Amino acid sequence: MEISGQARRTPAVSCVFVCHDGEGRVLLARRGAGARDEPGTWDCGAGALEYGESFEAAVAREVREEYTADALGVETLGVRNVVRPELDSHWVAVVFAVRVDPARVAIGEPHKFDRLDWFDPGDLPEPPHSQLRETLALFSRPGSCR
Repeated sequence: MEISGQARRTPAVSCVFVCHDGEGRVLLARRGAGARDEPGTWDCGAGALEYGESFEAAVAREVREEYTADALGVETLGVRNVVRPELDSHWVAVVFAVRVDPARVAIGEPHKFDRLDWFDPGDLPEPPHSQLRETLALFSRPGSCR
């Protein structure tokens, strides 16, 4: 469909997840040289919702793919509208808190990430991904499954 001579575009839907250990620490990954954007920055996990997939199935699949761990508990935290004109990017981010077993965590996608580590949400590594702080603000709200 075209609108005023331009093809109509629609935002993508992404499941963003903040993995945590149930004790207050969050798991962050440093984006490697092969990352889609912002290499060298620290971020939580995310992945596209596939056609016909439930949010919970997408989160479980993405946690396994990125961190090789099972999602032990999943809680919906909120929704963010992420528009990044400088990257010609727009997506709807459905944000989740996901409890994982720290002993089961490893880099599952070494072409995207070069390091994983656990952090206190009040003491984050530098530099953060441009979207990290807003995502973690949803995690730190009262009622999140910390």
